[in-house]
Amino acid sequence: MQTNKVLKPLKLSPNKLKPDAKLTAPEMGKLWATYVGNSMSSWILRYFLKHVDDEDITLLLENGLSLSEDFMQRIEQILSKENFPVPIGFTKDDVNLGAPRLFQDEFYVHYLKYVAKAGLSLYNVAIPLVLREDIRDFFVYCNVSTITFLGQLNDVLMMKGLIIKPPMLPIPEKVDFVKKQNYLKGFLGEVRPLHALEITHLYDNIENNTTSKALLIAFCQIAKDEEVKQFFMRGREITDRSVKQYSEKLQKDNLPFPTQLDHLVTESTFSPFSDKLMVFHKVDMFSMKIRSFGNSIAVNGRRDIGSMYMRSLAEMLVYVEDGANILIENGWMEEPPKAADRSDLASNKS
Repeated sequence: MQTNKVLKPLKLSPNKLKPDAKLTAPEMGKLWATYVGNSMSSWILRYFLKHVDDEDITLLLENGLSLSEDFMQRIEQILSKENFPVPIGFTKDDVNLGAPRLFQDEFYVHYLKYVAKAGLSLYNVAIPLVLREDIRDFFVYCNVSTITFLGQLNDVLMMKGLIIKPPMLPIPEKVDFVKKQNYLKGFLGEVRPLHALEITHLYDNIENNTTSKALLIAFCQIAKDEEVKQFFMRGREITDRSVKQYSEKLQKDNLPFPTQLDHLVTESTFSPFSDKLMVFHKVDMFSMKIRSFGNSIAVNGRRDIGSMYMRSLAEMLVYVEDGANILIENGWMEEPPKAADRSDLASNKS
C-alpha cells in the first residue's frame, strides 16, 4: 500500500495488532456485513449482465461484479484462518438468470452508484474501529477500490448525460459570519436560502430515493408473496413522498435536483430474484438511508429541514423493523456474530 509522505512512520512494533490476534466484535461484524451485502450484489449484477447492450455500462457491471467477488474471496481467506464459519449470504437459488429484462441499461449505472455509496459508508465506519492491521488494510482496500469505481460511475453518468449536475452556487465575495438567530428558522417569516451542506444532502437523499423508488416499483411487479408485495408498495409510497419533499426544498431556491427513474423499469412481472433477496435488499438499503439522514441532520442549520428529516427517520425505522420481521417470520434472516449469552450459560450449568 502506498505510504503517505506527510506522516512520519511509527517506531512501534504492535504485536497485539498482528494477524494472529483474535478478531474483535467490530472486525467480525463488519466482515460479516461486507460479505453478506456483496453476496447479494454479486447475484443481482450477474442477472443485469444477461440484459445489457451498452458497452460502457457492460464494463461498469463487470467491474462491480469483480469487486464484489474480490471482496468476498478476501473475507473467506481471513475467516478460514480463524476457523470462523463463512456466512451463507445468497446463492444461485435466489436468482433466475434466465428471467426477462426488468430494467433499462441506464438504470444499472444509477443502481451501481446507489449500492457503491452504501458500501462506502460501511467501509468508512469500519476503518477507525478495526485494530488488526490486516483487517484494517482490507477495509482501506475496499474503500479505495469503491472510490475509484464511483469515479467511473460518475464519469459515465456525466458523459452520457444520464444525470443532472448538482447545483452550482455563486462564489462568496468574502468570509462572513452568522449574525442573527433567525438563521436557524425555516417555518415562518423570512427564511434564508439553503447553504451548501444542506443542498448537498438534499441532492444526495433525492438521488438515493429516486433509485430506491424505481427498484421498489420493479419489486412490486415481481414479488410472489402478498405480504412482501404490500411491504414493497409501502416502501414505494415512502420514497415517493420523500423525493417530493426534498425536491420542493431545492425548487424553492430555484436549484436543480435529480429526476425520477421510474420509466427505466420494464413491464416484466417474471421475477429474477427470490422474495428473500428483495426484502433483505430493501431492509439493507433503507438502513443505509437512516445512516445518511444522520449525516444530513448533523450539518443542517434550518429547523424546517431538520424536522423533515426527523419525520423521515422515524418512518424508515418502523419500515426497516417491519422488513426484519418478514425476514424472521420466513426464516430468511441470517444471524450476525453475537456476544455469549451469560444468563443462558449459567442456567444450563449442572
